[in-house]
Amino acid sequence: MKRIDRYLLRQILTPMLTTLAIAAMLLLLDKMLSLFDFVIKEGGPVSVVWRMLGNVAPQYLGLAIPIGLLLGTILAFRKLALSSELDALNSVGVSFARLLRVPIGLSLLLAIITFFLNGFVQPISRYSYEELRYELRSGALGASIKVGEFVEIGDALTMKVEESRDGGRQLFRIFAYPRALGWRNQLDVTADSGAFFATDDEDRILFRLFDGTLITLDEANSRPRYLRFDVQDLPIDLPKSEAFRDRGDGELEKTTLEMFRELRQRDTEGRARNAVIGNLNYRLAHIMTLFVLPFLAVPMGIPPKRSASAIGVFTGVIILIGFNEVLELGAANIRNNEASPWVAIWLPYVVFSAISFHLYKVATGKVGGQPLKLLDQMAGLFGALFKRFQRKPGSAT
Repeated sequence: MKRIDRYLLRQILTPMLTTLAIAAMLLLLDKMLSLFDFVIKEGGPVSVVWRMLGNVAPQYLGLAIPIGLLLGTILAFRKLALSSELDALNSVGVSFARLLRVPIGLSLLLAIITFFLNGFVQPISRYSYEELRYELRSGALGASIKVGEFVEIGDALTMKVEESRDGGRQLFRIFAYPRALGWRNQLDVTADSGAFFATDDEDRILFRLFDGTLITLDEANSRPRYLRFDVQDLPIDLPKSEAFRDRGDGELEKTTLEMFRELRQRDTEGRARNAVIGNLNYRLAHIMTLFVLPFLAVPMGIPPKRSASAIGVFTGVIILIGFNEVLELGAANIRNNEASPWVAIWLPYVVFSAISFHLYKVATGKVGGQPLKLLDQMAGLFGALFKRFQRKPGSAT
């Protein structure tokens, strides 16, 4: 790589990686709040939240890569333009086509990453996420003991604790009712402390109580019997839970190779086949979009002459987000058999590409070409009107 390529690469990578980190962080933080709420309601361990976040991270990374590439390229060319470095490079014979080598090379690299991310990592991580949700709801991950509330452990025990320490490993002031003995021989247990322990049997755990009292009530006796103990073990049989379904329930859990293999099978028909076709074309269009983004970023990054407006940054992001929404709508229409992939996916892609190449040609192929001049003037007009009608400080009401 020549010095200009290394310089331009640094200018692109810094905002691109920053955008990827910020976008992924914001999306994960928003998801984290809903996951904490879901895990707490289901009574599961808090540690499962981090495992679930790890499984949704590839989904968000796939959305952040195009935005990161677009913003990185826009901000790099914007910096070159505002510092007059772009004019200096053009004056010594460095064309825009020469400068696009680095962004297009990054597009190729990110396209390969996106292919494996969308085609293989995301389907498997999505399945793992759904499996964790199932295990959490079925109790296979274990239920957290809620202080001050009656909690049912399987079908054998109802208990209530007044204090919990060390993440639920140490319980204090315990009341327990083993339901397995039935009403003819009722057993209530109180203890100062207790804890759960694993056994050699995966289907059974041990609830060990310390310093407590056993209260037994039998219909044959007129009075309950009390028994003090230092240590008492209560074996608890865990409820049987069905195994989670196999991966592939829906097109989102299928890898790209599995989709091609399924399309070759004649027994795949109707809505299932349409869903596979729609999602497969969406994935391919998502990858091909990366090669168009450098041509959209250049005109969005070069502000009009004698202007430092950032209208191109916002316009580029809005165009990309809107195009992605159109692709998702097209995939849904294909799934419902309302449109063909050529109309729902590839026609919008052609329009998006044509607009990007046209803006690039105007910005680089014409002397004084300024594709954002009208938008910049409109933004300036609205800004002036806003300042004009804005109430001045200290004015009378």
